[in-house]
Amino acid sequence: MSKATTMPLPRPVSDLPLSVGVEEEFLLVDPGTGALRPIAGAVLDGAGGELDLQPEITAFQVESATAVCRTMAEVREQLSAARRELAELAARHGARVVATGTPVLRERRPPPLTEGERYRAIATGFGSLVDSLTICGCHVHIGIPDRETGLLICNHLRQWLPVLLAVSSNSPFGEGRDTGYASWRYLLWSPWPSAGAPPWFSSVEDYRSGTRSLLESGAALDEAMVYWDVRLSAKHPTVELRVCDVAATVDEAVLLAALVRAVAAMAVAGAPAFPVSDRALRTALWRSARDGLAGAGFDPRSGRLVPAADLVRGLVDRVRPALRAAGDEELVVDGVERLLVDGTGAARQRRAFARRGEISDVVSFLVEQTLR
Repeated sequence: MSKATTMPLPRPVSDLPLSVGVEEEFLLVDPGTGALRPIAGAVLDGAGGELDLQPEITAFQVESATAVCRTMAEVREQLSAARRELAELAARHGARVVATGTPVLRERRPPPLTEGERYRAIATGFGSLVDSLTICGCHVHIGIPDRETGLLICNHLRQWLPVLLAVSSNSPFGEGRDTGYASWRYLLWSPWPSAGAPPWFSSVEDYRSGTRSLLESGAALDEAMVYWDVRLSAKHPTVELRVCDVAATVDEAVLLAALVRAVAAMAVAGAPAFPVSDRALRTALWRSARDGLAGAGFDPRSGRLVPAADLVRGLVDRVRPALRAAGDEELVVDGVERLLVDGTGAARQRRAFARRGEISDVVSFLVEQTLR
């Protein structure tokens, strides 16, 4: 996954306008203590009909989803509006919304689940695994014309999962302490039997066979529980990338959306994909969860540790034709360089803690940063 040069493509990427949508999950916290507040139902009861605001599996969480977007300007506008609306709704109940992949402080276990037969079935079927569900991700959807195209994009995105995880890393704290990981969320999520990186699939039927195995074994109750890091959506005609922590800021969520769409556009334009082995991909994902962009990443091509900054710049170089065609090149190049200078969400959370050694400062920082 070393630095790549621009390559000729069978199809021009400008012929491939791909739609994009973004889902973001957030935690509800007490502004004084930083403790989680199980009030998602009450918060969402006050929502109007213009924005798509939803409950998540625990009562500590709320979620927003954009409509189908064609430009990153649309994505930014909708994400900003949703964060503002959720913040205002939470404030009515004396709470705040924070964008972080894991709760900073110790949480109640098992977490209070949102009412519903499906969530009760998950709790019954998977036992104490539900204790790890108070986590927040960012899901990027790319519109597809058919499942064959979707599978092509899934296979292409697969090789970049560790880099995208590193870029989004935003969950270093848990149980009131530094976990030693940039994305502790990814580690908490990993034990679920249908989670993690998907295999490389040779055909749509091969993909169906893989999902059937999960369903027939009970590892997933339904197709919506096929929790692979990238998958064909069970609900929408999209590819859904699920590997990322919730973005620290709107700008970083837009950066992720632009990168994911560019990888998808390159895939459909005919760029070759590297079929990373399951073992190498698992290793690379663990290393990205540990270091984020602040240290080393594992390069599956060479089998060596390299600076994480080199890997993300290599991704940008690989998808530059698609970024340029979409008008997103400057946005992405500037966004990546800003992250490499200022640090990811994880690095900034740690800096907030380091100022006084007070975990409450991290929560205060998150409240402020979420609305930037």
